[in-house]
Amino acid sequence: MGEEIPKTIWDVPTPAFLVDLDIVKKNCDNMIEKCKKMGVTLRPHMKTHKTLEGALLMTGGTKRCIVVSTLQEAEFYAENGFEDILLGVIFIENKLKRCQALANKLEEFHLMIDSPQNLECLERNPLEGGKNWSVFLKIDCGYKRCGMPWDSPETIKFAEQISQSPAVKLKGLYTHCGATYDSASAEEIKEKSNMFAERMASVSNALKAKGIEFSAFGIGSTPTASQTGDKVASLINEMHPGNYIFKDMEQVLIGGSTIDEIACRLATRVIGHYPHDQRMCTDCGFTALTRQGENSMPGGFVHIQGEPNLKFTDMSQEVGYVHPIEGSIDYEKYPINSLLFFHPYHSCATACCHRVYYVHSGEKIVDIWKPVAGW
Repeated sequence: MGEEIPKTIWDVPTPAFLVDLDIVKKNCDNMIEKCKKMGVTLRPHMKTHKTLEGALLMTGGTKRCIVVSTLQEAEFYAENGFEDILLGVIFIENKLKRCQALANKLEEFHLMIDSPQNLECLERNPLEGGKNWSVFLKIDCGYKRCGMPWDSPETIKFAEQISQSPAVKLKGLYTHCGATYDSASAEEIKEKSNMFAERMASVSNALKAKGIEFSAFGIGSTPTASQTGDKVASLINEMHPGNYIFKDMEQVLIGGSTIDEIACRLATRVIGHYPHDQRMCTDCGFTALTRQGENSMPGGFVHIQGEPNLKFTDMSQEVGYVHPIEGSIDYEKYPINSLLFFHPYHSCATACCHRVYYVHSGEKIVDIWKPVAGW
C-alpha cells in the first residue's frame, strides 16, 4: 500500500517539511527562461531537494545536464534515466569503483578534479572499451574551498597535463561562487558575479591560447544566477545554481530573493505553554531544522510566518523554544496542538533532515516527494 497523503497542510504530522508546488514551478521556469535569454546552458544542482520530481522541473523534463553532491544522488538519477551527470565534489580513490560503474553505464558522467593526484588516479584506473574519463577542472575564483587558483600558472600547466592524458578528456571548467553568500545587497551580488565570470573567462582564454580544448566554462550559485551581473552572459557559457528551487531566508538576507519566492516551510506544533517565563515549546528541534541561522533574523533561527512578535530562540534535539520579541505571549492565540510555520535559514540543510516532503498547492497536499539520502 502507498503512503497515505494528508488532505491539507493543517493535517500533516509534525515536524513536517512543506513544499509549495506552485512556487517551485515558478522558480524553475524562471531560471530556465533566464538562462535561455542569457544564451547559457543551465546545469542545475540537485543538492537542495534530491528528488526525481524536483529534477524533472529543474531540467524542464529533459532529464539531462545536472550536478549532484553525492555518489548516492548520481546513482539514483542514473537509475531513473538521467544523463550528463556531474559529480560536483572532488572524488577520492575509495569511491572510484562506483564512479567507474557510472562512467561505463552513462553516455556522459563527469568527475571534478583539482590536483595531479586526481589525474594519476584516473590514469591508473581506465574505463571499459577505451572510453575516456570526462572531467571538469575545479577553479578557485576566490572562495577558497576547493579548486586550483584562477590566477596561478600551475593551473594552466595542470590543464595541459589533463589535455595530454590518454585516459582523460577535459569537459570544462567549474567554479562555485560561494563568496556571494557574504553579500548584503543585490548590487553587491551582481558585482561579485561579474568578478567571478571575469576570472573564469581569464582562465578559459588562457587555456584556449594554449590550444587546450573543452566545451563548458561556467559559474554557479543561486545568488549569481538570481542577481546576475551585466557582464556574465558574455563571459561564460554555463550556470549551475541549485538552491533556487526552494530558496530560503539566507537568500532573502543577502538580497538575492524575496520571501514570497521561498517555496519551503517547516510546519511545527505548539506542545507546551510556560507563562512563568513567557515561553512556548514546539515539536521542532535541531534534528528537523538544523542550528544554522542563529540570531540572523528578528525571528531567531527562522522567519516565523505571520508572527512578527515571536522569536524561535533555541532548540534541543526534538524541542524548540519560542519567546516574544516584546511584551508577552497571547497563549489563547496559540493553543496546544496549533501550527506555526517557519521559513528556514538554509533550505538545503533543513530539507536534508526529512525523509518525505509534503507537496501542496494552496492548502491542499497534492503529493509526497521522497529525497534520496546518503553518500
